[in-house]
Amino acid sequence: MKEYNMDNKEISVLGLGYIGLPTSIVLAKAGHLVKGYDPNKEVVKSLNDGKIHIVENNLQEEFKKVVDSGKFKAYSEVQPADVYIMCVPTPFKENHEEKLADLSYVESAAHTVATVVKKGDLVILESTVPPLTTKLVADIIEKDTGMSRDDFYVAHCPERVLPGRILYELEHNDRIIGSEKEEAGLMAKSLYESFVKEGTCYVTDDVTAEMCKLVENTFRDINIAYANELSIICNELGIDAFKLIELANKHPRVNILTPGVGVGGHCIAVDPWFLVEKFGDKAKLINTARHINDFKPLWVSNQVEEDVNHDKNTKIGVLGLAYKPNIDDLRESPSIILAEDLIKKGYNVYGCEPNTNKDKINDIEVKSLDYVLDNCDYLVITLANDEFVEEKAKKRILAKKHYNCIGMK
Repeated sequence: MKEYNMDNKEISVLGLGYIGLPTSIVLAKAGHLVKGYDPNKEVVKSLNDGKIHIVENNLQEEFKKVVDSGKFKAYSEVQPADVYIMCVPTPFKENHEEKLADLSYVESAAHTVATVVKKGDLVILESTVPPLTTKLVADIIEKDTGMSRDDFYVAHCPERVLPGRILYELEHNDRIIGSEKEEAGLMAKSLYESFVKEGTCYVTDDVTAEMCKLVENTFRDINIAYANELSIICNELGIDAFKLIELANKHPRVNILTPGVGVGGHCIAVDPWFLVEKFGDKAKLINTARHINDFKPLWVSNQVEEDVNHDKNTKIGVLGLAYKPNIDDLRESPSIILAEDLIKKGYNVYGCEPNTNKDKINDIEVKSLDYVLDNCDYLVITLANDEFVEEKAKKRILAKKHYNCIGMK
């Protein structure tokens, strides 16, 4: 089997967001020359001025190192390179009742790569996508360039990181790499092994790699749905769901997850819908789990409304607006869905999210923790942000009338 040496390559990373920027950093640390591309000129300027635009542990410090080393620069035009890594979003299509994957960003990135790609180059799709999308990328490049499919290489390597630990997990987690052609998979494997310190890089076909990321997040979604449904049932019985789960987990073969306000983020709340879209009635359990988790913030809204006796003069504070603690990622956040539902019902709602500098998120006024504690009559605890669980703040929070979505003690 032929071996490929992918050390010290010029790499163009398309998309400098929550995945693209950390990926650029670990690549640059590994000795590659990284040319980051983002269509947002403010992002490009901020990065070239030395300041990151997202909240993530240790990212600013590591970013400074690679900028100082001369191994990273951001551009508002895609630059020629040896390798192109596409880290673009795959949201839902707007104005559709069904949850359908919007592949326009992936398609646009493929067209962009086609303007600069040359024979022998490697194109990697990192975005989480429905099956057969990697083939679509290859089709676009082949058509746009007029090159034979044998003249360039395309692979899929979905990210699998946890916000708050992204840099660590990029360098330590196993990676799944898929491609139509064995050569592309082996080239990508060599590239990822240049920065994956302890994990193993596994090579398979492109469709299996696409499905692997989807089923990983779907597995988690289904397990969370079970916990969330249990919390609804426990409410009917008048018992503490968190205590029940703690006791049930004493069984050596039971590990029920902790319920919450719902499921958010650009992975678990999104990826299962790609399977429902593709396979319809064959994905019945997946579909049901998605509906349970999507319903949970609305169910919490109803519980809060009952708890305040439908008094529309009640000032309600929602503690936590990101989709998980201690990050600034607001995508698909169930806390935002909850707050907006209460606003639609006519309540005065203030949000508190220490990890954003926004004054307003959609229709939600964002205030400091002190403001919310001083001015709100009722609290909804949706996240265990460090600022909320600090002992002095926690005492003030739990002393107020509240709805505890996370079992804070």
